[in-house]
Amino acid sequence: MASTPSIPSHTKAWVYSQYGKIEEILKFDSNVPTPHPKNDQVLIKVVAAALNPVDIKRALGHFKDIDSPLPTVPGYDVAGVVISVGEEVKKFKVGDEVYGDINEITLHNPKTIGTLAEYVVAEEKVLAHKPSNLSFVEAASLPLAIITAYQGLEKVEFSSSKSLLILGGAGGVGSLVIQLAKHVFGASRIAATASTPKLEILRKLGADFPIDYTKENFEELTEKFDVVYDAVGQSDRALKAIKEGGKVVTILPPGTPPAIPFLLTSDGIVLETLQPYLESGKVKPILDPKSPFPFSQTLEAFSYLNTNRAIGKIVIHPIP
Repeated sequence: MASTPSIPSHTKAWVYSQYGKIEEILKFDSNVPTPHPKNDQVLIKVVAAALNPVDIKRALGHFKDIDSPLPTVPGYDVAGVVISVGEEVKKFKVGDEVYGDINEITLHNPKTIGTLAEYVVAEEKVLAHKPSNLSFVEAASLPLAIITAYQGLEKVEFSSSKSLLILGGAGGVGSLVIQLAKHVFGASRIAATASTPKLEILRKLGADFPIDYTKENFEELTEKFDVVYDAVGQSDRALKAIKEGGKVVTILPPGTPPAIPFLLTSDGIVLETLQPYLESGKVKPILDPKSPFPFSQTLEAFSYLNTNRAIGKIVIHPIP
């Protein structure tokens, strides 16, 4: 693989070398070796990266038995420009604008150099071309959350004419579940939970029935649902909100049986499948009003993510 002279040997990144609270252990490092793409990988100049709750859990050591070795540059979601390509790469060329979740399997041996760096490598199969109508910031917000939303609905064989309740409808995943259920899967009725200030957002996203969880318990409603998509970790309560024969899918394992625990497999094909919905504007990225945070304020961005008050996604841009 020919190397391009303009690629620096070292790159700026955010790194932690021990497990703990991410805003306490994460340090800026201007001297991280730039990764080299393998045959099936591309090297990306990162333009924007999104934060995810998994970054926080990984830093705490929640899955250290299957994690890659420290030190770690966190970050799963990327949007950027292809700088060099491995010999087997067919889909992308230098200069292409791409996006994706760089870790195919979320918890098992994720990359040591994640997306909170100037340069990152990723396999061709986890990437897609950035939709032309989206900014890098908008594109970076999508991959992990939208693939989770889509594959979770597929997992429970969601289809048109079914009703759906989403727990955590204003969050990163939930805000996309509402839109995909409505525009891609053709749900007959969509209910979603959020706190009082976020109910209007649920309506704008397409929820027919916003539920204020600070004022009512969704499991006590007379209305029951074909599917409950649990994005907050309340599968025990969710099981009381389904119809006879209904299903609960939860993205916060282990989940209460028979709720179905689910983690995404990062896949560029899912992003390509959803491209027409993104380019038509039917499905929109939802960014927290505070986004984007500059690279220098990554610690503040993680502190904010930790409050659980964000609407949609928190994105870091520009990098550096």
